[in-house]
Amino acid sequence: MSKTRSSLGRTVAAHAVLGLYTVIALFPVFIVVINSFKSRKAIFGDPLAIPTPETFDLVGYTTVLAQGDFFLYFQNSLVVTVASLFFVLLFGAMAAFALSEYRFRGNTLMGLYLAIGIMIPIRLGTVAILDLMVASGLVNTLTALVLVYTAQGLPLAVFILSEFMRGISDDLKNAGRIDGLSEYRIFFTLVLPLVRPAMATVAVFSMIPIWNDLWFPLILAPSEATKTVTLGSQVFIGQFVTNWNAVLAALSLAILPVLVLYLIFSRQLIRGITAGAVK
Repeated sequence: MSKTRSSLGRTVAAHAVLGLYTVIALFPVFIVVINSFKSRKAIFGDPLAIPTPETFDLVGYTTVLAQGDFFLYFQNSLVVTVASLFFVLLFGAMAAFALSEYRFRGNTLMGLYLAIGIMIPIRLGTVAILDLMVASGLVNTLTALVLVYTAQGLPLAVFILSEFMRGISDDLKNAGRIDGLSEYRIFFTLVLPLVRPAMATVAVFSMIPIWNDLWFPLILAPSEATKTVTLGSQVFIGQFVTNWNAVLAALSLAILPVLVLYLIFSRQLIRGITAGAVK
């Protein structure tokens, strides 16, 4: 009984801490959104105030929709993010299953090699990546961004998923083998459903850097047809003058898909984060 109460207490505490962090994290988002509906004078006069009939102004949104092809930028960001997350989760889960399930020479070294990718930023290889994309003819394509972001997200995905997969019962997998299931069937039908919280955690932590990234879209895909939302919003930031109404409006619109994806994964994310607290 006392153990159950202790587990329940840890779970409640974990939810409370997560809720507090969520409020702190969303406060800057709230400031951006409310200021996107205000006039320029009101933004600088009282940035923390809620829009009133006197300060309410949609000039930022009209500017964003009138200049450039914002919907194309939006579509590009969505395609790159969803495709990258799909490949990160698929290949990351496969690699994690192989490392956690099969014992072979170099298993530990392979895991350490993949973990190095978490510690070494991929941007250090920007010049080599650009040369590779130029040689492959992938510059100014969304494929280049998907490949880079997939490589960027795989180390973290393998690291997290392998730990969860080691906790899956061997009896369950051996029972599937006795029933004649192939390793692929065991992976897709038995293992993946049990690590959905971990996959949601990986998806949430991977999608934010992909969606908000400016570095690789600026270097690998700066053309008008392949611009992302983050890169497209830079048109409103000048060397001497910045259209803050348009910048805040563009950022507010860019927040929506990330918020939707977070709501989709939030239930599984909380289960993944609190998994260790209820054992």
